[in-house]
Amino acid sequence: MGEKKREFWRWTEYNWHNPDVNPKDAEAITGGVDVGAVSTQAVIMTDGALYALASMRTGSDSPDSARNAMNWAMEDSGLAIDDLHYTVGTGYGRVNVPFAQRAITEIACHARGANFIYGPSVRTVLDMGGQDCKAIHCDEKGKVTAFLMNDKCAAGTGRGMEVFADLLSVPIEEMGDMSLDVEKEPPMVSSTCVVFAKSEAVGLLREGWPKSKVLAAYHAAMAHRVVNLLDRIGMEKEFAITGGISKNTGIVTRLKRELGVEPLATEYDAQIAGAIGAALFAQDLLLKQRNEI
Repeated sequence: MGEKKREFWRWTEYNWHNPDVNPKDAEAITGGVDVGAVSTQAVIMTDGALYALASMRTGSDSPDSARNAMNWAMEDSGLAIDDLHYTVGTGYGRVNVPFAQRAITEIACHARGANFIYGPSVRTVLDMGGQDCKAIHCDEKGKVTAFLMNDKCAAGTGRGMEVFADLLSVPIEEMGDMSLDVEKEPPMVSSTCVVFAKSEAVGLLREGWPKSKVLAAYHAAMAHRVVNLLDRIGMEKEFAITGGISKNTGIVTRLKRELGVEPLATEYDAQIAGAIGAALFAQDLLLKQRNEI
């Protein structure tokens, strides 16, 4: 048997629950499931507080991805899906969450989730996901007031990052730091299509560019396209980033440079913002159902 090929694109999947909380004591147990193009996040909230979560890769079947993520979030918690009082689905696969009572757009859910994890001061949210980027304006309650989506393909997204990780044989979680390990920023890659960006990168490698320089060119181009998106909608302070790319230091650092703005910081994983927003909407709908609000 040959040695298994390393999957450089594979990012860390994880689950967590608060061992100090007994969810059965909660009056409202709500679920949020964000089924994205690349990853799925499931969140459980008890009376509006984060209790459990799971983040894993989206499979070929959206209903299975939703169930698997929620079951993993519930692992060792004593909960089962039937214990959820209300669940909202969001993301690309939002209509395919079999145990959800409602589906709400990821734009609304990311704004609401950003309001929760960054605080009510946030006004501009940049959701950098697996398949696209969205610039969102919201008010002090996390309600969307305006939004724009990028109109390009996957070159500026998490999926594009996965392609480059495998192309360069660099673990995806190390790409951001490696892209900053250059003496001077190289010219950006010009292609907005991930297929052509990949071909351009291969050409640069053949010219003798080190991997860090190729990554710098790609990260700079990705950050610049996002800045153009923010310019089109208009930046409002305070500014926060959600989605998986929020963990990429190469993108975030270059965004700070171009924008001249320090993004808000949080102790939460910004990748779960959409699922948190969905669980908060679920709580609102549950209380409305109970005639409590």
